[in-house]
Order: sequence, then structure tokens, then C-alpha cells
Amino acid sequence: MIRITELRLPIHHAPEALEEAILKRLNIQAQDLIRTDVFKRSYDARKNVALAFIYTVDLSVKDEDKLLKQFANDIHVRPSPDTSYHFVANASQVKNPGFERPVIIGFGPCGIFAALVLAQMGFKPIVLERGKPVRERTQDTWGLWRKNILNPESNVQFGEGGAGTFSDGKLYSQIKDPKFYGRKVIAEFIKAGAPEEIRYVAKPHIGTFRLVGVVERMRQEIIELGGEIRFSQKVIGFDIQNDHITGVKIEGHPDLPASHVVLALGHSARDTFEALHAAGVYMEAKPFSVGFRIEHPQSLIDKARLGPHAGNELIGAADYKLVHHAKNGRAVYSFCMCPGGTVVAATSEPNRVVTNGMSQYSRNERNANAGIVVGITPEDYPGGPLAGIEFQRALESKAYELGGSTYEAPGQLVGDFLAGRASTDFGSVIPSYKPGVHLTDLADALPAYAIEAIREAIPAFEKQIKGFSMKDAVLTGIETRTSSPLRITRGANFQSLNIKGLYPAGEGAGYAGGILSAGVDGIKVAEAVALDCLSK
Repeated sequence: MIRITELRLPIHHAPEALEEAILKRLNIQAQDLIRTDVFKRSYDARKNVALAFIYTVDLSVKDEDKLLKQFANDIHVRPSPDTSYHFVANASQVKNPGFERPVIIGFGPCGIFAALVLAQMGFKPIVLERGKPVRERTQDTWGLWRKNILNPESNVQFGEGGAGTFSDGKLYSQIKDPKFYGRKVIAEFIKAGAPEEIRYVAKPHIGTFRLVGVVERMRQEIIELGGEIRFSQKVIGFDIQNDHITGVKIEGHPDLPASHVVLALGHSARDTFEALHAAGVYMEAKPFSVGFRIEHPQSLIDKARLGPHAGNELIGAADYKLVHHAKNGRAVYSFCMCPGGTVVAATSEPNRVVTNGMSQYSRNERNANAGIVVGITPEDYPGGPLAGIEFQRALESKAYELGGSTYEAPGQLVGDFLAGRASTDFGSVIPSYKPGVHLTDLADALPAYAIEAIREAIPAFEKQIKGFSMKDAVLTGIETRTSSPLRITRGANFQSLNIKGLYPAGEGAGYAGGILSAGVDGIKVAEAVALDCLSK
């Protein structure tokens, strides 16, 4: 296979134009071209250039070696890397006939892919998920959004699909992926019903409603391959003997023996973190971020980012990524930007308020939203590996109070926030958060250093996106679950530093951030588990 990069075509090109461009680029005839696959398609929407798609294409041709020699000095014509997935083991190779089935705790993106790959290798994993199947979970989540009723075990954070189910469904990441595990993640999503275009678009996403069906079909494949998914089974403790995991304790159920346990917990499994800490599992505090959600009209973002190309259906809703280094030393940045989306209630604990962002596949809601968050470090919350959890809880409880103690979120117009006065009425931007937004003064919602940094950052972001500091834009508090506040540290073998057979994985363990990276980490850990099973 040969890969061609930087093939530029007008955005409204005819279907046959891509093949014609390939033939012209390589100076070959149509009969010499055997197969063409689009690896990636991005777009160039700079204001002063013609709107264009930029393609990376993999293709098979006659006399590939001859052609590669001909273009040996052309950096845009190179051999295609092998992006296919290769299984590292098969359960039939296990020498010990009595080996225990691997246990996976959590069925978010990391747990799903760990279970799926183990099942595909024949290891028949057992998954313990504290929440409910995704459709039941969706109903419980709407209970908070529509009726102010929280189910602590079934919500945006807990249940089949994990926190990624109620998000933009972004499937891109900046992780290093030399083995192309991300392509395996994308391929499995497509096989389960995700749009084919996520294989090649530059910033793929699925959207919440589509993810529901995709997750269900992936669950069904795991079951058909001999795996088990046990819902409403909350792990409350761990059996450890001689620094080896020997089993897990499940609320209301008998202990489950296990010698290989994958911790795919997600970043909000605070009680499980506490149980692991009590069992002596090594963990350490890590940096994370806190802040607000900000909402603007999506049309404003489109115009600022795309100029005359705003509204083009082939490009879709515009996004942004911003960062500012404040004078007080704090970094402020946009987080989980959701074009044409909504701000959602994402708490998992009673009497606390947490926000997150979500988009459907269409991304056609009126507002754009993003977290505007400030980086913090363990120096800001001293006290050991669990101190970050208490730091988060204190902020979330304060947000609940500022919102009127009804699960409404505290909010403030940007103009009032910058001027240091409480808001009393909404302007042209109506917030999307349900159960609702209670206008107030957000100055007490975050530590003073964070408020100072965000007040400095918003006008700075105006220089990059005209209208970003518009007075009617709405800030909604509070965003605290940007990432796990701790890391359950593991070694090169993917096992806990001090407990053999325990495999910290994904966001909750501090090794991923988002659907794609969590899925990739799940695959890596599944391989490590399988190889260790073979060695016994």
C-alpha cells in the first residue's frame, strides 16, 4: 500500500475527482489503480483561501515498489503503515486449565474495550458495573435533568457507557499511538453502528443518542463471545493476600474470586478510590482542573472561526481550543468544547452540582459551550492521594448552595462576571443547562486565584475569537470532573506498583482523558492481562 498526503480538492468536488487527483499526482493510468481508502479528511477554511478538503489516502497500485522508488524524494508519497489490529494471544494457549476469568470493574469506554478485546481473544471476561444498562440509565439521567431527582448509582457518571455516553462523543486525542490502537477503537464503533465517516474525518464524533445503540451492540458482542456484563453490582472492597489480588467484594452479593482485575473505574468512582486506598493500593494525587461552562451563540463561534465559510453544511459547527497563561501563574484553557450542544447536570452525589458538555451528532443546538478551566496541582489541596476528592466535593457543595439548593446551577453573565457584580437577568443567550440556572455572583464558587485567572483569560480569548467576551454570554458553575484527581500508579506491566494482578486503567486511574484514549488504554490493559494469563 502507498500513502499520499496533502491532496487538496475543492470542498464541493465531484465523487470521481479524488481518483482523478490520485492518477494525476502519481502520473498513472486508471487501470493501474487497484484500491483506494481515505485515511483522513480535514479541511482548510482559512478566511483568505478557497475552501478545500485535504486528503490523506492509502491505495494499492500495480508495481508499487517501482512507484515508491520513483517518488523516493517526495515526502508526501510513502509506504502506508500497517494500521490493522493484531491479537497478542488466545485463551486456547493458556496452560493452566483452572485459571480464573478476568474481572473488569466499570463499563465505560475503557472497560468496554478491555472486555471486548479479551472476549475476542477467548478469555470470557466478567464485567461488574455499578450502574444500569444504558437505556435505563438514560431514563434515570433525565430524572435529574427534568425532575431534579438524582439516582447516585445511575446518572451521567455511572452506568453502561460511562461518562462518555453523555458527552459530545469526541473520538480524537493527542495521545501517542504508534500501534494504531485508535484505529481498532474506531473500527469497532463503526461495526457497532457508528457513522462510517468517523474512520476518516479529522475530528470524528458520534453524539450521545447514537452512542446508546453503539454501546448496546458492543455489549451484545461481548456476551456472544462468552463474556458477562453484571449490572447494579457495586464493588465495595478488595481481597488481597501476599500483595496479590484474590477477589473483589460486591455490595449485596458473594465475593467474586479473581486473580486478574482491571480497574476501569472512571474519574468519579470516589467511594471505590477510598476502598482501594483502605486496602493499601498505591496511589498518588495528580493535577486536574476546575472552572465553569461558558455558552455563546453557535453562530458567533462559526463566524469568528470560519468567516465567510460559516454555515457551510460540509464543515458543520465550528469549534475552538484556547489557552491563556495568567499573570498569577495559572493556566486557563478551554475544555471539552461542544459545538451546537448543551450544558448538562453531571453530579453523581446528592446535594452537589457538577456541569459537563454534551452534543448530539447533528450539533445543531443554538449554543456552543465549553469548559473554561484553571489548572490546579496537589500543592493546592495538600493532604494525600484522596485530598483532591475532598477539594472537588467542597466546590460542588458550594455550587449547590449558590444555585439555590435545588440542583439548579449557579450562573452569571460574562459582562457581570468581569465587572464583579451579581447577575439578575439573562440577555440574548439563554443557558441550556437543566434543571435550570440560578443567576448569582460566581466569585465565591472557585478559589480566588481561579476567579482572577479566568477574569484575565476571557478578554484575552476575545483577541482570538471576536465576541468571546460578549456581555450576554453565560457562565455556569461548576466544572470539576475534568479528569481524575488521583493516579493509581502502575508499572510497565500495567499492574499496580504494589498489588500484583490489579490493572489500573483509563480515566479513573489517571491514564486517559476522553473516549478514544480510554478505549486505547483498555486495549493495552487487555493485552497485558491476556499475556499474563498465558505465563501462569
